[in-house]
Amino acid sequence: MKYDKKAVFAVLKDVSNILLTIAIGAVALMFVLLGLRDVKINKYLAVLVNYYEVFVWVAAAIAFIVLALYVVFYLMKKQSLYRLFFLGVVCAAIFAVIFYILCHTGGIRFVTDQQALQQYIDGFGAWAVIIYILFSYLQVVILPVPGSVTVAAGVMLFGWLECAVYSFIGIVLGSITAFAIGRLIGYKAVCWIVGKEDLDKWLDKIKGKDYLILSLMFLLPMFPDDVLCFVAGLSSMTWPYFLIMIAITRLISCFTVAPSINLIPFNEWWGIITWVVILAIVVLAFYLVCKYSDRIDSFIKNKLKLGSKKNRDSKNIDKK
Repeated sequence: MKYDKKAVFAVLKDVSNILLTIAIGAVALMFVLLGLRDVKINKYLAVLVNYYEVFVWVAAAIAFIVLALYVVFYLMKKQSLYRLFFLGVVCAAIFAVIFYILCHTGGIRFVTDQQALQQYIDGFGAWAVIIYILFSYLQVVILPVPGSVTVAAGVMLFGWLECAVYSFIGIVLGSITAFAIGRLIGYKAVCWIVGKEDLDKWLDKIKGKDYLILSLMFLLPMFPDDVLCFVAGLSSMTWPYFLIMIAITRLISCFTVAPSINLIPFNEWWGIITWVVILAIVVLAFYLVCKYSDRIDSFIKNKLKLGSKKNRDSKNIDKK
């Protein structure tokens, strides 16, 4: 009986890919459960301690669903979907390991407790500024830490003005690093997921709009910095424009968020309501800008053309 070597090799390849993904998913789940166990023992997060069993079951359910969908899409030969799920599983494993390390070493309290983060940074004395800038840098590049936590701790440590300056330095350096990673590696990664032709087609569709949309997203504090820089690296945005844009938008955001945190508290009912209202207004404004981006873009271009035409006419009149 003769065997088709190519068919056998294809089956072995499919089985090995599925088993590898399941193994990575199992590793991710294992480190999440180990991290949750350490949190329960050390009691850093009251929410995780009180609802420990719920988080365990939710983590297990999510892992099972994601892996099941990966297998289904793989068997259906939906290349872009199963590759996207594979990258998701890999990223989940990386973050699970980071989560476990933070929980096991007790560093998890810095993620949610600005008081603990302040005391930790303040313990370095004269090195506190460098540590804070480094932490702000890593926050953009790799650390899953909300920006409000580090900024709030910085305001308590240095005052809002110095905090804004130090945050600006760290975030700009981190943004440049993330953009470089997106520009050098990101295109190839996304090509691997969706295919070069489809990616180039969609990048060509958004070409011309990406500058406006991404610039506004960078200006708003609630959007994830690392993802935005990755997307900017994939877009048609040039290095000079990115450097100027990131400097301006970060300057505005840092020097508005820091004093705002100092003036509008998170632990008072009126402060919480104020922040919710501000967030709602910002999200609505961004939605409207995205929806009417074509009109806004054409309006700006028309105004610029009108301005340049007036300048040319005035120059011609002067010459006469």
